[in-house]
Amino acid sequence: MIPDHFKQDLLNRVDIVDVVSRYVKLKKAGANFQGLCPFHNEKSPSFSVSPAKQFYHCFGCSAHGNAIGFLMAYASMGYVDAIKELAAGCGMTVPEEPRSAQALQRYERETDLSAVLERAMDFYREQLKHAPQAIAYLKARGLTGEIAARFRMGYAPDDWQPLKAVFPEYEQASLVEAGLVVENEGKRYDRFRGRVMFPIFNQRGAPIGFGGRVIGSGEPKYLNSPETVLFEKGRELYGLSQANSAIRQANRVLVVEGYMDVVALAQHGVSYAVATLGTATTAIHIQKLLRLSDEIVFAFDGDNAGRKAAWRALETSLPFSVDHKPMRFLFLPQGHDPDSYVREFGTEAFEREVRAAQPLSTFLVGELRAQSNPDTAEGRSRLLVLAKPHLKNVAAPALRLQLLKAVAELARVSQEEAEELLEIRPVATTASRYVRAAPPRVAAPGVTSPEMSLLRCVLAQPALVERLEDELMDATLPETEALLALRQRVADMGIESWSVLYDVFQGTAHEAVLVRAQMASDELGLLATDAAQQFEQSLLSLRIRAIHAEIEHLKREVVGRPELGVELARCTRELAQLKGQRI
Repeated sequence: MIPDHFKQDLLNRVDIVDVVSRYVKLKKAGANFQGLCPFHNEKSPSFSVSPAKQFYHCFGCSAHGNAIGFLMAYASMGYVDAIKELAAGCGMTVPEEPRSAQALQRYERETDLSAVLERAMDFYREQLKHAPQAIAYLKARGLTGEIAARFRMGYAPDDWQPLKAVFPEYEQASLVEAGLVVENEGKRYDRFRGRVMFPIFNQRGAPIGFGGRVIGSGEPKYLNSPETVLFEKGRELYGLSQANSAIRQANRVLVVEGYMDVVALAQHGVSYAVATLGTATTAIHIQKLLRLSDEIVFAFDGDNAGRKAAWRALETSLPFSVDHKPMRFLFLPQGHDPDSYVREFGTEAFEREVRAAQPLSTFLVGELRAQSNPDTAEGRSRLLVLAKPHLKNVAAPALRLQLLKAVAELARVSQEEAEELLEIRPVATTASRYVRAAPPRVAAPGVTSPEMSLLRCVLAQPALVERLEDELMDATLPETEALLALRQRVADMGIESWSVLYDVFQGTAHEAVLVRAQMASDELGLLATDAAQQFEQSLLSLRIRAIHAEIEHLKREVVGRPELGVELARCTRELAQLKGQRI
């Protein structure tokens, strides 16, 4: 684990403007910097970077975070890798706290397996140079040596124990743990034999497994590494490390079904493709890809198997749908996959197919129609039954509304009737019906609670949190809960900046209210130098609120208890004095 004090020191040294400007063109705009948001398409800049707060925020798509979060979101780095990247730029060495015996054992095991897989990959690559049958196969598929080198492809010789040449201790357990060797009834042999090898890399570009394609006849046609401590099929995507920059440039990612599809498309200049690893598209895949691009296109064969795979991908995607990030489905002509299509018809023809891919809504409604018979009352009833779980799963509110209207029209019912039958909360436009909350941007100061004002001041000057008066605050408000949590962390860690505070509270129940307060602080132009005065004024508002409540209580009680009149008069004088302290 990386010590908290190191992360705090790192964030205090890093300049987020320098970090973001490596990837985004920024211009000075008052106290902050602005640019086009790298996380969604836009023509006018809504992406703001604050050097004072060491924080970025997009007022268009609500993306936000500190320097660590930016590298995680933009470069798809893990948390530790992002910290190491920033530390290297500052000339800092990342220390690590002592690990538990279990964590240390796992780390050593992973390090050992990584080294084993790296050696195996180098061996397979060297073997490809001396395998004319494998070279002939790749050339027949239209691949050049350059593209094979880019994907670090190799060849596993057609023998029982070829890896023994690079692993003299062939009996070592790590070969089995890495999925390179199979142990059966006391005998050992290589898992991959007589196959073109496709290394699978993690986001850092380190090999974590392999896919092997048999040359000629043989089953299975494709063989994958088993799952290991390094390799989980449901989390990884083939070709992602090579496609990363192309995905960013195209702002689109193409999800295909096979290794050869990815490689063949890259050979023809379509470099933004990735493939699932012998498994259906998972929620983790969807989330990972939506962080990288604004559009996902799933490419499947046009046969029944392809449509079933597409339907499973659609079902997985619905809970993660975003209105400004469309997902579309490409079905190639019968008998074609992306590899064969791009080789036969060329890059431009394939790109046209991608651009013409049908939207998720068209695919969903079309499949619902095909599974029912909207021409009969029974069919329309079945349509509504089939649509219900899918529409309830759609996370994007505008898309859900459009789908609701389309289904209602097909079922020949009104939108209101469909909402009731499908048990979907109304998304209407009249004041008497549910109105969706506005985006989280704070456009104007407006009326806010004193507790929220206190929170804004504390974020500008964290030391002020020690001057809170708990008994005056409304304990039911999320901003009060955040203030109390902040006080505890500031006391424990001595935190002095918002960037560090955000890192501590990211992913917690307090994150949303903290970000809202920070954005409001920026809109109001609240500076650290002004925070102390505004903090005292907010505390004053709390005292006035408390004395008001006491006066109201005394007014109700004094009717039957005249002796309370003296206390009421005292409170009234105190209220006047407090109001006189307002600026």
